[in-house]
Amino acid sequence: MSRSVSFAGVILAAGESSRMGRDKALLPWPPTSDLQVPSSESFLSAAIRSLALSTDFVIVVAGQNEAALTPIIYSNGASIVVNPDPSRGQFSSLQVGLREVLNRGRDAAFITLVDRPPANAATVQTLRDSFEASPQTTWALVPEFSGKHGHPFAVGREMIERFLREPVTGNAREVEHRHQEHIQYLAVTDANVALNINTPQDYEALLAGR
Repeated sequence: MSRSVSFAGVILAAGESSRMGRDKALLPWPPTSDLQVPSSESFLSAAIRSLALSTDFVIVVAGQNEAALTPIIYSNGASIVVNPDPSRGQFSSLQVGLREVLNRGRDAAFITLVDRPPANAATVQTLRDSFEASPQTTWALVPEFSGKHGHPFAVGREMIERFLREPVTGNAREVEHRHQEHIQYLAVTDANVALNINTPQDYEALLAGR
């Protein structure tokens, strides 16, 4: 029997992007055909749009980049929460975002990172439909492309609570492995779910492949 859940979107964007040399949230996406005209869109705005159609609202977790991200977040209809100390690691941003999800009365979330081209909106909806059709024993649904697990992944109330019980120095992957019997994987045809852009070379290779 299918279950009915209320989804929020959570985008983790508080990192310093030290290897990239500039904030990955602000990287132009999609690239424009005219190299003389910079794109007005970015990884962040595209990520918000990819989650918006399949969620009730989208939360962006920012850090010291709050001032730079706020105009993009609000202009795309999303909300912002700030991790007061992003140096504690990405898991601390995850906890900040998930607490806001529960505070706003939702019991499920799509979680993604800002350092990648976003999944297609149709992929996100497929993940939502599959999660809603899954048994109650499924706490999380993770997309898989060409054998690689990726984002966004869907989590229900049970997994959210497990994440929030961990110390701030915890690790999401370790929590998932600890509850492996409650994780379901879904093969998708969207290569973006498995991409991860960390360096200028990664970004240049991504543009060259378009």
